[in-house]
Amino acid sequence: MRGLSAVVALVAYLALAGAAAARTDAGPRAETAIFYYPWFGTPARDQEYVHWQQGGNTPPARIASGYYPARGPYSSSDGLVLAAQMREIASAGISTVIASWWGRGSAEDRRLPRVLAAARARGLAVAAHLEPYANRTVASTRTDIGYLRGLGVRDFYVWASSQLPDAEWRELNLSLRNVRLFANTNLAGRAAAGGFDGLYTYDVLLFDGALFPRLCNQARRLGLLCAPSVGPGYDARRASGDMRLRPRRDGATYDAMWRGAVAARADLVTVTSYNEWHEGTQIEPARSGKRGYQSYDGAWGLRGRAAETAYLERTAYWTRRFNSSRR
Repeated sequence: MRGLSAVVALVAYLALAGAAAARTDAGPRAETAIFYYPWFGTPARDQEYVHWQQGGNTPPARIASGYYPARGPYSSSDGLVLAAQMREIASAGISTVIASWWGRGSAEDRRLPRVLAAARARGLAVAAHLEPYANRTVASTRTDIGYLRGLGVRDFYVWASSQLPDAEWRELNLSLRNVRLFANTNLAGRAAAGGFDGLYTYDVLLFDGALFPRLCNQARRLGLLCAPSVGPGYDARRASGDMRLRPRRDGATYDAMWRGAVAARADLVTVTSYNEWHEGTQIEPARSGKRGYQSYDGAWGLRGRAAETAYLERTAYWTRRFNSSRR
């Protein structure tokens, strides 16, 4: 019996060793993060339409976007919506949700615990996109980081970081431990001067994939993490009247930006965005055939219902490619 037990133990050991080797061969999943906006409201849940009505629009018939959500105008307070969105993000191979955050007491702050719970249920980390709320300073940002760390947030993306003094950012960053701060800039020297851990670009109108190899090379020379932002296009005409455009080109714009990030050997890739409907950078499913609105029809040759999730599916393709490139 002892001999049989030894054989069984050996077989079990070899099986475990094989599984461990398989995990080692697969390597860790590369970091990918997506900007997420928990700021939408509806009368049913929030007493009024919030954000959908910008630019003089009258939801639900007319919303502040050139595209129309496949799930219709929704509330970011709706737990079922949050759960479905986090499922889509996780299925696309994304590892982190970067939640837009507008200071203590804001609607985005009140909704953050629900976002955290829904994301963690899908194995997603949550980072904070620190937005330029009224009277934001480096000192107030220090307080914000302390508060958000208490909720389990460890990565912080600082939008418009260059609006505040580099010396103050450097003092803050030198004092922090066990967190990462990313500066919103395409100037690696500026991020280094502020003592940031890394940089991200966010803007998919002004910047494209051709910039990323040079930017990431500069970042690496300065010891910074490079997290360039890829996106499908830009169209904010209906929400803000901004007439500047970056056409989606049936998915070619998105592919080109991802290609640039992979070629740059980015440390992580940030996606602009999951649901910034105002600027038309979203990859959240958009309704096909909605009169008066653009759709994803034609993206990678898909049409109708198949096209509604085209950008999520393409994101899954690119996250796999990026993961393979980082091994």
